Amino acid sequence: MVGIKKFAAGLKLRLSLKKYQPAEIRIPYDMQNTRNILVCLPPGQRELTVVKQVLPDLSQVFGDAEIYLMASPGSSVHGIFPHKGFRILTPSKDHLTWSGLARRKYLGVLHQNKYDLILDLNLDSSNFVKSVLLSFPRAIRVGSAGNLGAPYYNFEIKSRYLRDEKSIYRSIIEMLGSLKVQMPTKTDSNLN
Repeated sequence: MVGIKKFAAGLKLRLSLKKYQPAEIRIPYDMQNTRNILVCLPPGQRELTVVKQVLPDLSQVFGDAEIYLMASPGSSVHGIFPHKGFRILTPSKDHLTWSGLARRKYLGVLHQNKYDLILDLNLDSSNFVKSVLLSFPRAIRVGSAGNLGAPYYNFEIKSRYLRDEKSIYRSIIEMLGSLKVQMPTKTDSNLN
C-alpha cells in the first residue's frame, strides 16, 4: 500500500511540474524585502531539537519578518518550540491527500500568508514539502544542496558539513544573512 501511495504522489508531482511556471527571483534584492517566511521543519525529534537551537539566528537575520514554522504532517511541535516570535502550523491528516501531498484547501490557507521565502530544513525528501514548494513559484525557495534541487528549490545552499545537522542549518542561515546584507548590483542597460 505504501508503494502505491508513493507512486501516486510521484505521478501527481510530475503532473504538477508540467504545469509549473518558474518566476524570476532577484537576489539579494528580494531577500531584503522579505516579510513572511515559512520554515518547513524536519520530522524527527532529534532534528527538531537541533532546529530549535538555530532559530534565533534566523530571527536575527530577518528581524522584521514574520516567521511561520510548519511541522511535518501528524507531528506535534508545540512542546518543543516557543510561541514567542514564531507562528506554528501543524498540518493534520485532513490537510493531506490520500497519497500524502498537501490538499488544495491547505495550500490556499498557506497562500493567505504570501510567503516571500520558504526555507526547507528537511535533509530528506518529503512529498508533502515538495507539493508545498511547487505551489509558491514566486517565493525564494531555499534548501540544502543535493536534496531536492530545481525546480523545487530556486536557491540551493551547499554546506561543507555532511552529517552535522546543526552546522548544516547554521551555515544555511549564515549564507542567507550574508546575502541579505549585500547591496543589489545596479547595472546600466546602455553599457550592454
